[in-house]
Amino acid sequence: MRTKLLALTATVFAILIGASIVATHATHAQTDRVFEMRTYTCNEGKLPDLLKRFREHTVAIFNRHHMTSIGYWVPQDAPRSADTLIYILAHPSRDAAKANWAAFNSDPEWQKVRTESEANGKIVNHVDSVFMNPADFSMIK
Repeated sequence: MRTKLLALTATVFAILIGASIVATHATHAQTDRVFEMRTYTCNEGKLPDLLKRFREHTVAIFNRHHMTSIGYWVPQDAPRSADTLIYILAHPSRDAAKANWAAFNSDPEWQKVRTESEANGKIVNHVDSVFMNPADFSMIK
């Protein structure tokens, strides 16, 4: 009887330790997650080309390189509604973001898509990138 009780206690203890490690890992993973807000300003008349490239190619290539799309927006008000795309990506960490972008930029499909989509002129004039951490009250973590 004592051996069974000892075995049961050891099993419960092992389960609790395992759960604690998993919870600690999940919390740590969440705190390393980083969001990146990118704002693309297009050359005149090129926003439709950029949106088409994202819709048909870029998002799929992001997914392949572990870049999680949170959302994509075009401003409502002129003049930015004619030339601006704003989007947010999530990366597991800042280091992962750096590696993800390196892999994306060297991806042969991306290089082909970029070259073909810019046959009639460069699409993007300027890119702003801001890495962000969610506030403690944010719904997205």
